[in-house]
Amino acid sequence: MIFRIDGGGRVAQIKSKDFALEKDLQRLVENNLDRLFRLDFLASEFKLDKFRFDSVAFDKENNSFIIIEYKRGRNESLVDQGYAYLHTVLDRKADLVLLYNEVNSASKLSKDFDWTATRIYFISPQFTEYQKAATGYQKMPFKLFEINGYNGDLITVEEINENKINDEPVIAAENSAAENVKREIIVYDEDDHLNKVSETLRELYGALKYRITELGDIDIEPKKMYIAFKTEAENICDVEFFKNRLRIYINMKYGTLSDPLDRARNIEKVGHHGNGDYSFDLTIQEDIDYLFGLIRQSYNFHKYSRTSA
Repeated sequence: MIFRIDGGGRVAQIKSKDFALEKDLQRLVENNLDRLFRLDFLASEFKLDKFRFDSVAFDKENNSFIIIEYKRGRNESLVDQGYAYLHTVLDRKADLVLLYNEVNSASKLSKDFDWTATRIYFISPQFTEYQKAATGYQKMPFKLFEINGYNGDLITVEEINENKINDEPVIAAENSAAENVKREIIVYDEDDHLNKVSETLRELYGALKYRITELGDIDIEPKKMYIAFKTEAENICDVEFFKNRLRIYINMKYGTLSDPLDRARNIEKVGHHGNGDYSFDLTIQEDIDYLFGLIRQSYNFHKYSRTSA
């Protein structure tokens, strides 16, 4: 339940307000893709093969395409639809590349995109417990978001199955679309990064992770090249794993970070994987306190200093 506090310190419940049509929900999301999900809008009702995708978006951070489907019916199999859509995307890559080039006046080729990071977002006011359970596995390339409206022009956005279970479901052999997708699309987890480094670095990452999550509402999102720590859908820092160190990218523009010991490296004009203009190589536990002070600045900026355009 959501409540509003009045001038006398009393609370009043804000009543929910349904979206009249699925199209209303779609229009709201498409008009605010950048703010809700940090995605760029490409197309609405995009026809590909025998399917018509509700929305097609682009994820700049992962250099990948996102297909968005809006749901009001509660008896549909999201898994079957999701794998069928992804199979079609992988089979018809050229069509999405053409779409991207037309929207952005670009001349990119298929090899310029990361197809392993292609994802399906399902958006609905409510999912059934069966739908949540069926898509709640760590390695499945689907995300579920519940979006609900309330009086006073308020909405809530909640990611479902954000903390997914580890086991993978058994996919029937006859489901060729799912098998084809699993061969090309990869969903990463923390272990994909931690299993490649020493126990010392794993402990160092664990200590840093504990400090960062103490800040509050932090989402941890493993990517292909790093693990992202986010608040308000914005990366505050990213951790990349090397043989003898952790490289932390601090998502602040150059010149905005208070770094009294000048420990963070300026990477504004240097190619790198993470977000922001600063990096910090972490090798010992004793540096975590100082590094945390830098990361906290990024957290405060992205959580509290964002202004509405």
